[in-house]
Amino acid sequence: GPLGNGYTLKKDKAILVAGGIGVPPMLELAKELDCEKTIVLGYRDELFLNKEFEQYGKVVIATEDGSCGNKGECTGCHPCRRVSMVRVIYSCGPTPMLRALKQYAADNGIEAWISLEEKMACGIGACLACVCKSKDVDHHTNVHNKRICKDGPVFNAQEVEL
Repeated sequence: GPLGNGYTLKKDKAILVAGGIGVPPMLELAKELDCEKTIVLGYRDELFLNKEFEQYGKVVIATEDGSCGNKGECTGCHPCRRVSMVRVIYSCGPTPMLRALKQYAADNGIEAWISLEEKMACGIGACLACVCKSKDVDHHTNVHNKRICKDGPVFNAQEVEL
């Protein structure tokens, strides 16, 4: 069967934050989540899949050049900064974005789930080409590693170091 795990689905108010190639995987999550949600999509310049998200929650768009929606990174958007409305953050996208969301969640006591991307050689967890640093010691390697292909790709943000 498939390796890895997906997001832990909660029924709390959620914010989905996706950037770049992290946008497509978040569409399925938006469909599956049965809760109030705001969806923040970050693009460099060209929009894609944004219309498909509209039926699943309030969509906020950010583009680096400001050609559509908010100018700048999606982590700086107003919905990403409203602690009272957020109970859980789900995210997928570039590492700097995930790092910023992890820090924001930790500073505000919000649960956060992140999906990591990495090149994978074997895809079964043996080669350790896709490891990321973790808070806990991995029983497989006895060091602070998590294998993205087998232990992830989705992690509680506090489990991994970015």
